[in-house]
Amino acid sequence: MKPVIFIILAALASNPRALAQVVALENVNILPMDRNRILERQTVIIRDGRIAQIGAAARVKAPDGAVRVDASGKFLMPGLAEMHGHLPAPDASRELVEHMLFLYVANGVTTVRGMQGNPSALERRAAVASGNLLGPRLCVAGPPFGGNAKTVDVAEKMVRDQKAAGYDLLKIAEGISPAVYEAIVKTANEVKIDFAGHVPNEVGVRRAIAVRQKSIDHLDNYLEALEADTSPLRGADAQTRARDLPFNVDERKIADLARLTRQAGVWNAPTMALWEVFHNGETGEAIRDSMPEVRYMPRTTVEQWVKSKNALLQPGSNIFMGFGVGSKTGQRVIELRRKILKGLRDAGAGIILGTDSPQTFSVPGFSIHREMQVMASVGFTPFEILQSGTRNVAVYFNSLSETGTVEQGKRADLILLNANPLKDISNVARRAGVVVAGRWIPESEIQQRLEKLAAAAPKM
Repeated sequence: MKPVIFIILAALASNPRALAQVVALENVNILPMDRNRILERQTVIIRDGRIAQIGAAARVKAPDGAVRVDASGKFLMPGLAEMHGHLPAPDASRELVEHMLFLYVANGVTTVRGMQGNPSALERRAAVASGNLLGPRLCVAGPPFGGNAKTVDVAEKMVRDQKAAGYDLLKIAEGISPAVYEAIVKTANEVKIDFAGHVPNEVGVRRAIAVRQKSIDHLDNYLEALEADTSPLRGADAQTRARDLPFNVDERKIADLARLTRQAGVWNAPTMALWEVFHNGETGEAIRDSMPEVRYMPRTTVEQWVKSKNALLQPGSNIFMGFGVGSKTGQRVIELRRKILKGLRDAGAGIILGTDSPQTFSVPGFSIHREMQVMASVGFTPFEILQSGTRNVAVYFNSLSETGTVEQGKRADLILLNANPLKDISNVARRAGVVVAGRWIPESEIQQRLEKLAAAAPKM
């Protein structure tokens, strides 16, 4: 990234006046997200990073010296969350960190749950919270629990160490034995830290639901749990199961799994758009050329995405979760995942918006809009989709008094839109500006910065 871009972003992020500015969004239509409704022709006053006042535009006047935004005909909603994201590596340059975090902010993503943490992620969380780094509010998982958690004793120590280090949650990965998983659950409950993420194959989704894993990400292990009682694949080799399991399921089991999920209060971050990229038959080049937002990513990263996707299309290949890609198997997996998500939605189970950015062809911030389109195609209403990235997230974090809705006293993390997203979810991409931690960033400024980031990205 060019040094001048870093200087501009860093100066804006660390400027106390920018963060402490008073903003008046005048004559705006509000989607409070407490329920499906719109408050018309309101004025919202933002001060010290909070929503200080909301009232009828005819009654509420902008304070002297406020940044006044004519929001007539526009729509104000809470900022969105990326509930399965990944932060830059510990050795990433300050420029790259600024770059990636701004991609979230540019798309109105004001909260990110980072699902694979390290000490540098804790430092970045603190820098954002203090106003020294412009970015979404960060919730940081510790280093993942996978093959490194080989014994009960090791797992228990890891849980206690991560709690003491200040991580917000534990990341469950693959390769954990049932005994180790149970030790993680027991110790996490003792020290009061959430655990979330994958469902190890040997554990199974029914056990993860029973112990109330905070969230199950990627719909992990739901498909395996649908295996028909008469399936001929039990005991078959891994490659045969990967190819044939999607055709040996009992879809009637979806309703029971969804009911159990809702009753246990377990959340799901489905990351649908990403997994459809994994499983469809398109080449890496075709996907790259259909996604203009890849121009904001380092060229080496995009080239690796293309190679990774093409490798998955090779005969005999299967992805890390054990299902084949492309052809009939891939299409069947996509079909079943959509049915599982619809079953969860119909049962009233909790859904939180997540995309696994920046995983393969999942560009930070931009991937949220692609995820929303998949949810719409499954049958979610626009309100339900918005709720998954706003109020549901606040309920997940137990922070409803602080975030998730547009109400007086809450954090000023907001998106101003040019059209009503309750009529068409694609209107979420029609921004007029973003408020992050009380700082107003108009869309013109967002686009100027994105252009500079696009110019710098190939050199990163």
